[in-house]
Amino acid sequence: MIIRIAAEGQYRLDDDVLGRVNELDNAAVAAVEAGDRDGFQQNFDALLALVRAEGSVLADDDLSPSDVIIPPDDLSFEEAGAEFTGEGLIPD
Repeated sequence: MIIRIAAEGQYRLDDDVLGRVNELDNAAVAAVEAGDRDGFQQNFDALLALVRAEGSVLADDDLSPSDVIIPPDDLSFEEAGAEFTGEGLIPD
């Protein structure tokens, strides 16, 4: 799967990492729905860190389409309310 972090770049993730990515995405959705700013920020930061640590950075000239686009790391809690809903960014 190719995940883009907006305003940053694209990462290719192996299938074995996707379960953890999805868990953090779902936890971020639950925190937003509960109005838990700290919980959201913790899970969102962990999601970004996991993608950066476990993903392989694609070259800037690689035109592969992104399967998922994650908002940039400066996303506010209010903005998260529009992004982290339902199934989240990464469908099950």
